[in-house]
Order: sequence, then C-alpha cells, then structure tokens
Amino acid sequence: MITDLKGRLASMFAGLLAVLVFAVAPMAHAQEATSSQTAWRLLDYLSVDYAGAVKDGKVISPSEYAEMNEFAGQVRERIAGLPATKAQPALLAQAESLQATIAAKQEPAVVSTKAHALANDLLATYPTPLAPTRAPDLARGAALYAENCSACHGETGKADGPNAAGLDPPPIAFADADRARQRSVFGLYQVIQQGLDGTAMASYAHLPSDDRWDLAFYVGRFAFSDAEAAEGEKLWNGDAAVRAHFANLQALTQETPAALAKTIGETRARALTAYLRRHPEVVTRKDGGSLEVAHQKLAASLKAYEAGDRKAAADLALAAYLDGFEPVEPILGARDPALMRRIEGAMGDVRGAIGKAAPASEVRSQIERLDALFATAGRALAPEKASSLSSFAGAFTILLREGLEALLIVVAMIAFLRKAERTDVLPYVHGGWIAALAAGGLTWAAATFFISISGASRELTEGFGSVIAAAVLISVGLWMHGKAQADAWQVYIREKLSHALSKQ
Repeated sequence: MITDLKGRLASMFAGLLAVLVFAVAPMAHAQEATSSQTAWRLLDYLSVDYAGAVKDGKVISPSEYAEMNEFAGQVRERIAGLPATKAQPALLAQAESLQATIAAKQEPAVVSTKAHALANDLLATYPTPLAPTRAPDLARGAALYAENCSACHGETGKADGPNAAGLDPPPIAFADADRARQRSVFGLYQVIQQGLDGTAMASYAHLPSDDRWDLAFYVGRFAFSDAEAAEGEKLWNGDAAVRAHFANLQALTQETPAALAKTIGETRARALTAYLRRHPEVVTRKDGGSLEVAHQKLAASLKAYEAGDRKAAADLALAAYLDGFEPVEPILGARDPALMRRIEGAMGDVRGAIGKAAPASEVRSQIERLDALFATAGRALAPEKASSLSSFAGAFTILLREGLEALLIVVAMIAFLRKAERTDVLPYVHGGWIAALAAGGLTWAAATFFISISGASRELTEGFGSVIAAAVLISVGLWMHGKAQADAWQVYIREKLSHALSKQ
C-alpha cells in the first residue's frame, strides 16, 4: 500500500516537473528574444541619435548625451543577462568599447559604425525574425498609419500632426533625411513592436506581425521622393549586381541607406532605397520568372517518375514546357535562338525518356542538364541583356505604321482643302497634328519621370491597353474596309470636310 502510494507520488511529481519544464522553457526563450531585441533596438537608436548629442568632440545636448550613456550601459547589461555562448564575451567586449567611445565623445560616424557592428553580431549570436514572411502591403501600411500614427507623426511623416505640439520629447520625423539614412526597416519594425521608453510611442505588439512590417515599410519611404524611386527602378532593372545584393527580404530589411552608400554611392543608394521601400515585392520575384516554374515542375516530374507514377511524371514534364518555358520562348528566341532550340530539344528528350520508360538515372541526368540550360537562359533574359537595337526596331516599326496611317488622313484633308481653296483653315489642321505630337511627348515625359508603375499594376495597365488598342484597330479596320473603293473614300472625305466647312 505504502509502496503504491510512493509510486503514485513519484509519478505525480515527475509529471508536475515535466509540465514546469515545458512551461518555463518557452518563457525563457521569449525572455531571451525580448532582451536581445531590446538591446538591438537600443543600438539602432544610438547609431542614429548620437549625432544630436555630440559634435566635434563636444556635448551639444547634455540631456541627449546622458541618454546615450544610459542606453550604452543598458546594452551591456542586457547582453550580460543573455544565455552564455562562446560569442558572448566578444559581444560584451564590443559593448564596453562602445561605452568607452561614447564616454570619450568621439565622432558620430565612429559610434554609428561600432553600434551597427555590435547589432549585427548580436543578431548572429541570438537570432530573431528579421524579415516578413510575405511581400509587405503598402496599401495596408497606409491605412494603419492613418489610423494609428498620423495624429502625432503627421500625414507625410514630418512630425507635424495635430497631437505633436503637446508631446515631450516630440515625435520622430520619418521624413528627416539624416535620420532615415541611418535607419533600417528592421529598426523601424522593432520600435513599432516594442515602443520607445520615455516617449509617447507605445508598443503595437498587439498588431499581427505582417501588419507591423506593412507599417514599417510605409513609414520607411517618407524620406525618399518619387523621383528618386523612378531612378531606383531603372537602377534595379539595369544592374544585376544590385539585384544580387538584395537576394531576399531579410537583406532589404537589414540594410541602411548609409551602409548601402558605401557600396554604390550616396545618390544611387537613396534612389534604390526609395524604390525598394515602395516596391518590396520585386525582391521576392525569381529571376527568369516562369523558368522557375519549369524548374519546379520538372523536379516534381522526376519525383513522380522515381515513385513509379509515369503518367503524373509525363503530365508534369509537359506542364513544365507549357507553363514554364513557352511564355519566355519568343523573347529567348529573339535574344539567343540557339539556346532556345537547345532547351526546346532537351525538354522533348525528357518527355521522350519518360514515355519510353527509361531508367530513372537517365531522366535525372537529362533534367539536370536542363537546369543548367535554364540558368544560362535566366542570364540571357535578364533586363540588362535586352538588345537596344531590337527594342528600337520594334518601337520604330509600330511608330512608322501608325504614323503612315495618320499621315494619309492628314494629307487627304490638306489636298481637299487646297482644291476647295479653303487654305484659311489649314492652320487648324497643322495645329492638330502638331498638338498630337506634343501630347505624345508629354505623355512619354510623364510616364518616364513623374509616374512610377510596377508589378501587378503595370501588367494590368498593359493588359487593358492591349484590349483597348485591339478594339480600336478592329473598328478602324472595319471602317477602312468599308471605304476600300477610292471613289467611296473621296466621297467620304468630301462630305465630311464640306459639312465641317459649312459651319465656318
């Protein structure tokens, strides 16, 4: 009896201990994450705000300088309180060096460099989520900003909202170029998540993580103009090295404009930051577009074939061609016809091998060969590889065709007016075609320098434009077919112009 009771008590104690272990472990992990994130946020704050405390080795704001010393001390304390790792002593040494640098009133650039270096090493040692799980939605960010932030920070991020006047310290001006230069999107996200002690900035941790990222990207664009974003889009599309630098959203959220400027220069860094913070979705796109679809479907086809499902493997191999390669086939054919034919033949070989039940090793070898060809095709399809001559020839052909059609109508009108001895209205005709040319030039300038459209919006614009153009061309074609006879054409022109002249 006593033995049974002891056994039951031991079992209960073991169960209780297990519950405590499983309950405390997540709490400890959460506390570790909070401490490391707070230390990172303090370092980000130091790197930006120290410039407002010290200049040329002299304190220009005693209260701000005292805060810098306090924050540096808190960074060291929080790092010391984190779980022991091999890298922790080095982090503590960096924190102490940062404290000494601030105490010596060294230049802001030195403090900023040390703070950023420590922040990066801290994240490497105690990882924390650095990027959103999807491309941020700036429309959602704008709605959240209007609801939660604009009353203090202002509609355009200039800290001039209706509630700003009564706040001490005043709210941060997101439009301040100097501050924005030192601030990453991840730094903004951290402040949104945790708030800012000693200020009116509350924590918005109750918002979903995706909402906080949407908001961080939205406020991160205030210090950069639309004109800079337009230049940044050209830079992004035309420079493969720049696209490689931002391989994923994590790289984008961690990079500060100041750090980027050391690599590509200040002007280009501002332009690229302006574009990517407005259009983070471009970072998530795979180079080669549908070629990635082809690669994935071929991988799935191989997996199905090795599992013995030949029908599914054949269907997937065919889908790899129709959904993945065929959409880019015309462009690749124009840029590298030989490569296009090699890929087309190799995809046929894969389908043939599956159809004749070839060994799985043979199918795998052919798919690996195709993957290498896809990599070459991806480089050939990159925006910077587009042929200027082919683009010019295509645009010139369209312009010539449309121009000749318009010219025929204008010439017919001028000829009739001269024959009718109504040269007094010729200035209106000339004014019309000159105005049309001017309108075309203005439209080009607006689309190039003032309007930035990308991603899905551009695809929709091109799609609707194509539908409208097709409708116009069909209607014009039917109209011209009805006027196919030369006599009928002359009668039509004469009637229309006579009617117009009768109103003069």
